[in-house]
Amino acid sequence: MADIKERIARRTAKEFHDGDVVNLGIGLPTMVGQFLPEGVTVTLHSENGFTGLEGIPAPGEEDVDIINSGGAYVTAVPWANYFDAATSFGIVRGGHVDATVLGAMQVAENGDLANWIVPGKKVAGMGGAMDLVVGAKEVIIAMTHTAKGNHKILESCTLPLTAEKCVSKIITEMGVMEVTPEGIVVTELHPDFTKEQIQEATGVKLIFSPDLKPMEEE
Repeated sequence: MADIKERIARRTAKEFHDGDVVNLGIGLPTMVGQFLPEGVTVTLHSENGFTGLEGIPAPGEEDVDIINSGGAYVTAVPWANYFDAATSFGIVRGGHVDATVLGAMQVAENGDLANWIVPGKKVAGMGGAMDLVVGAKEVIIAMTHTAKGNHKILESCTLPLTAEKCVSKIITEMGVMEVTPEGIVVTELHPDFTKEQIQEATGVKLIFSPDLKPMEEE
């Protein structure tokens, strides 16, 4: 599972451009900060109050004063900026975040997102997701393709929604998919999988791009 998550994080890190401000959600998305391409300067934002997030610290090198919005230890660049929650969410709501990377429980064919609650179970709650999905210019979902064999990409979400029609791209261990008005288009397919396998693992009919290429990792 660790290798799969790293594969997803590595590919997601290739989505950003020099100068981008990017928010990383809790869990798998936090790993993306460890794999940013050399020569590309990206400012990583954490909604609990700082820009300059860098990655996960090595064991024993944690700073108890530097945590992300999920309460996990992270590292920060020397020029990090710290501020209150009102300023942090002002950055998000003001449209200053170029992209946010979030996990998901379910994503619908039209871009609907469910990533905050399973009815009847205790979970952390929505956090800043509802602001990020409407405030960021692009919403990228980085997640494993299925959950215990169950489809996570569906015709419509069965769990309570975080937001409607907000997802622009989905990156899993199987491939890279774009949400379009015509449906979910597979633009990259990992060499470990066939078209038939990714379709079988998906709860909606996929469209394969005529320019389909192997999923990049390095």
